[in-house]
Amino acid sequence: MTWIILILAGLLEVAWAVGLKYTDGFSKPLPTVLTLGAMAGSVALLGLALRTLPLGTAYAIWTGIGTVGTVIFGIVVLNEPASALRLGCIAMIVGGIVGLKLSTV
Repeated sequence: MTWIILILAGLLEVAWAVGLKYTDGFSKPLPTVLTLGAMAGSVALLGLALRTLPLGTAYAIWTGIGTVGTVIFGIVVLNEPASALRLGCIAMIVGGIVGLKLSTV
């Protein structure tokens, strides 16, 4: 269950990172409220996951999910570049996330 909580925390990190794009400097009320809610939820779920998981592992996986998810959103939705180098770097992050998960009992 802890890993599911951590994954949800990471997905909420993607949501708030993407939400920042749409707040227009926090001048748009609805995107701002949704973004701030996603931020709070993400940190709260990370805190729950930290009851069981090691800090370094949980934090790295949380930020890794956020990073990879945000880049994928940018490529798919915002038409950001998907160069081989960029995709290779994302693959290394995913490899690190998997390695940390496998090394944590």
